[in-house]
Amino acid sequence: MAKGILGDASLHFDELNKLRILDPEVAQQTIELKEECKAFVDKIAEFQKIVGSLIELVDQLAKAAENEKMKAIGARNLLKSIAKQREAQQQQLQALITEKKMQLERYRVEYETLCKIEADQNEFIDQFIFQK
Repeated sequence: MAKGILGDASLHFDELNKLRILDPEVAQQTIELKEECKAFVDKIAEFQKIVGSLIELVDQLAKAAENEKMKAIGARNLLKSIAKQREAQQQQLQALITEKKMQLERYRVEYETLCKIEADQNEFIDQFIFQK
């Protein structure tokens, strides 16, 4: 009967016969909920730690990818400039070849002219020698 009167007043005895305001069953559920909440908070903290390290790793990979992308762009630009330089050099060499061909033609004409002059002079010398 004392338990009934105390129960009506929301007072209860626990297993150690201490006077409590909460029902022992509700107190036990509260303790279990508190432990579950603590475990949940611990798991969330661990999850946040894992996600943080994952984000760091992804950031590092993104930076590495960006660096490789810049290297590739630089290499492509260098290749294009080398190709343009090679093309310009080829044009210069073609112009030089054309100039040398023209010079060769001039030398050939000059040589033929000189050969003619030499032949004429030799003929003149031969005629001069025979006339004496």
